Formats: sequence, structure tokens, C-alpha cells
Amino acid sequence: MDFIREVRVCGGGVPPLLLVLLECWASVSAQAGATVAVTTEALNSTEPAPMTFRPALSPKPLNTPRVPEPSSGPRPTPVTDVAALCVCDLFPVQCDVNCCCDPDCSSMDFSVFSACSVPVVTGDSQFCSQKAAIYSLNFTANPPQRIFKLVDQINPSIFCIHITNYKPALSFINPEVPDENNFDKLIKSSDGFSWNAESDVSITAESDTPNTSKYEYGVPLQTSDSFLRFPSPLTSSLCSDNNPAAFLVNQAVKCTRRINVGQCEEIEALSMAYYSSPKILRVPNSVTEGTPKPSRVLVRIAGPLPGAVCPVWKVPITVQSIVIQSINKTLTRLEDTDTLKQALVETGAVKICTKVVLEVKYSLTFTDAGEITKAHLSVLLGTISNAVVPLQQTFEIHFIQQSTKPVPLSGNPGYVVGLPLAAGFWPPTGSGIIQTMNRYGQLTVLRSTAEQDCLAIEGIRTPVLFGYNMQSGCKLRLTRATTCLLVAEKMKSLLRGQGFPDFVAPFGNSRAQDVLDWVPVHFVTQASHVKDSCQLPVALVIEVKWTKYGSLLNPQAKIVNVTANLISSSFPETNSGNERTIFIFTAVTFVDVSAPAEAGFRARPTINAKLPFNFFFPFV
Repeated sequence: MDFIREVRVCGGGVPPLLLVLLECWASVSAQAGATVAVTTEALNSTEPAPMTFRPALSPKPLNTPRVPEPSSGPRPTPVTDVAALCVCDLFPVQCDVNCCCDPDCSSMDFSVFSACSVPVVTGDSQFCSQKAAIYSLNFTANPPQRIFKLVDQINPSIFCIHITNYKPALSFINPEVPDENNFDKLIKSSDGFSWNAESDVSITAESDTPNTSKYEYGVPLQTSDSFLRFPSPLTSSLCSDNNPAAFLVNQAVKCTRRINVGQCEEIEALSMAYYSSPKILRVPNSVTEGTPKPSRVLVRIAGPLPGAVCPVWKVPITVQSIVIQSINKTLTRLEDTDTLKQALVETGAVKICTKVVLEVKYSLTFTDAGEITKAHLSVLLGTISNAVVPLQQTFEIHFIQQSTKPVPLSGNPGYVVGLPLAAGFWPPTGSGIIQTMNRYGQLTVLRSTAEQDCLAIEGIRTPVLFGYNMQSGCKLRLTRATTCLLVAEKMKSLLRGQGFPDFVAPFGNSRAQDVLDWVPVHFVTQASHVKDSCQLPVALVIEVKWTKYGSLLNPQAKIVNVTANLISSSFPETNSGNERTIFIFTAVTFVDVSAPAEAGFRARPTINAKLPFNFFFPFV
């Protein structure tokens, strides 16, 4: 069926845009000349007031043929009557607050209204001209009255629907309900699906569940039967086995179990197979072989293909290590990784259960596509008796991205002697420290060579290693024609290097986003001013102050201050000689500023005992 929705644009010798604006002016003129009847009501609304219009002028250029009007005639009457439409009328036979178009409201109700919640009710906003019902309140009247207007609203847009000949577009089409008479006709007219009488698959409605073709953050890890269980304490310290492990959520928890040692062989949570036997689905909701899964909506439903086998995507959990803990807390790692079962041993009145799971650690490898590729398990098995009930267990799970290498650190947390200092820049508009990928090139100094030529070793640097005091240097030969300013910039560039950092990490494992924890580099320039001389940088001395942080048994090295001194010397301007040799050197010193450790002791306990009043009788 063809139908026309026409955007009225007159043509001819006049530009189209100008004609559209002229037509809009004509419509506005028609609205200005319209007589609008206003109905003032004290109770309910009445019939809409009639309106009269002046005929609009149609712009027509000279010597231009008239554009024929569409044969469809004027726009048909809309199905929706805006005068009888009330979108805020929610309760039947009851006045809705501030609903001025509600026919159930009386003048007494208007007296408590503050304003009209829906002041204007319109029809289709795409038409060039449309009916609009306007409601307002007159609070000066006694009692307050409702004012109702029915006007023709003009669409200010130059692109609007002027005439339409498709009457069904003005209302909703009632769909044809399938029955025994029209079922065959609807099947032939619809090509969205095919019907197979031999198919056992039933047509089900599509669920609202999103497409879960990959794991996303926080989504529970699914197994072949349910989900990967990660026991955790919920409302109390007791272990809850119904807690699922979530994707990319690293966890480490401890919980307790109340067990009967005599029945330890029957408790699944104490068995190693309970944690190693599940098979994790590579992606969520993947179809497994031999396990029917309710299908979602299919565009085309057909019978099963003969010999078709659904793909099986299961990731088994591989046991990586088994450690046995004895009663006296000694640890022994087993070479074999076969699954062990707990056993009950009775020695007289004492019951002992061996090979009980005390600690479980999962290590899952995932890809960028949100798929689980590997699953490793490390368990700690121990022995329990009646004396250790209730039992405390530890569970950990962490995720590792595939094809990635761990970031090397200079210490964890304190610096390790011989490893490079971590340094970088902090841009004014940045959110973290910017570091180079080469950890040995973040803070460097000049590197000495056998030639001792500064121009030959330009760009050759050596990293500053924690705890190593270093000194290096070179020689720079200057000719008579060399400008002092250019030489000063060149020597400063040799000493500082290509990118001298602004901040140094306090610990070897400091994170780049923790900007406030990083230590700023204090750059100091020292120069001796002599008249008629050339100031040239000759040395860069870096002083790193560090302290011992933490416990006396295992102190950690922490950097607390970094100072870079750029030392300049004065050289007289000589007019004799062809060249001059200047020695340039760099030095790095580490200073331990740790305060002397003082062993602390607890205060002596005080005896707070109350003696009877006659304790010293008869002496006192």
C-alpha cells in the first residue's frame, strides 16, 4: 500500500527555502486572525469552543504554474480528541491532585490545587498544524475556576507534515490474532520461521537475559553442574559453601567449620575432591554434551541434525601442588598430585582425621575475550583432632591474564640493593606518574668510557642502583669559536640526560596512581658569579636519603628525600689558545638517615587486688 507524507515546499522561480518561510508566515497569519473562544468553568469542562479562521494566503510567483494539490484531499480527522484526553487522570471516579483536565474534579477541589500538572495536551507534534487543549486556573475567582482553551498550534519547524492520506497511520492497527481459520495464511505470509512437525523443540519466548557469550566482571563462574563454589563467611565466621566465585574478583578469606571428627570422612568440604573435581565452563551458558539446556528464542526452528555433536567447553581444574602439614606444623610438599581422600584414625579414645583440607588456592587464567583457559589448584592438607575443633580454613582465588608478563619490581615493598630506582614524571593534567617501559632507564647518570670523550658517549647512560654509590665523568674539549651559552646548554643536557625525572618512588613496589606517596626530586643549581666569566655546568651530584621502615626483624628500605645539585663553575673569557678541556662528572650517594632503633618493652603489670579490711589484724 502506497501512502504519502508530504512536506509542503512550494517551487518555481523562487528559492524553495524562501517559499517555505513564506508559507510558515501565512500559517502564523492565519493563527493571528483566528477567533479563540474561552470557556470558564466552575465545575466540569464542557464542549470545546468553536473557532473561526481567516483563509491563509498561498504564495504564488508570477508566470509559475500552480502545483497541483494531492488528490487525497484534506487531512482526515484525528482519532484522538485532545479535548477529551487527560493523561494525568489516574484514578477513576476520583479527583487527581493538580490534574486540571480530570472531569471528576469540582470547584472545591480546584481551591487546593497549586498549579496544573499538565497545562497543555497536544496531538501529533509532527503535523504543521495540530489541536492543543490548554488548561489553567483562575485563583482570583471565588471559588477558583478552571479555564479551558482549544486552539490550533502551529509547528515552528520548516519540516513538518502538511497532508497525509494514510488514515491507518493516525491510530494503532489491531493485530490479527491467529486462529484455526487464518493460521495457514499467517504461516505463509511470515517468513521469519519455518515449522517442522518432527521437531521436538518448542517455541519459547525470548528471555530478557543479556547475551552472555563471555565472562564479565563480577559474573559467577559456571561449572558443568552449577557454579564454582568459593566458601566464605557471610553473616558470621562460619563457612558458607553457597557463595560463588566471581570473574576477576580476587579474594582471600578465612572461615571456620563446626565438625565432628568422627564423621570427617563424610564431610565433602574437608575433601580435596570437592575443590578439584568441578569443571569450569570456558564461557558462561555454553552447551555441554549430554546435558540438555533450555534454548533461547531461535529465529528459525528446525529438527536436530543427525550426527550433530554440540561443542564441549570445559576447563578442568589441575592440581598444581599438594602440601602436607603435620601435627607439629611441619610442611612437606608431595611430588605426586593425585587426589587424596581424608582418613579417620582412632588411637584409643583419641580420634584423628588426616589429609583434611586446610587451605585452598585457585589460580585462573583468562583471555581478553572473557574466556577461562586454565585453572590451577594448590591445597594444604593437615591433621585435626578433637582438640582443634572448630576447624579454620583459608580460601584464595586470583586471576591471571593470558600472554602477559608480570611487572618487575625493585622491591616488595622496600628497595632491594642493586635494583634500579623507580622514577617518572607527573604531568599537570595527568592522574598518575608517567614512567618509561625500560625500568633501567628511569633515573640515569653519565657512563664512563675508556675514551673519556663527552661527545662520544652522549646518550650512553647507566642506571642509578639502590645502595650503590657511583661516580663517573668525561672530558669536553672546547674551541675558541664556541659560544658560552651553547656550551652551557650542551653540558647541562649531558649531565641531566634526555629525560630527568621529577619524582622517585618511595618503595620498590609503589603504584603510579599513588602520586602523593612519591618523593619529589629537589633540583638545586649552584653557581659562582665572577665578572666577565662564562658559567658552565660541570657536575651533577645526586643525594638519596633513605631509612629503614617497619619491623626490626625485617626492615624495609624507604626513600625519603632526593636532591640533585647542578654545580656550575666560572671560566674566564680567553682570547688566546685554540681549545680548552673541561672535566665533567656525576656522583650518586646514598645516605642512611634511619633513627637508632630502641627496643620497646611493655609497662610492668600492676597488681590491682583488694584485700579484706581485717587482713593485717591484729598487727594493724
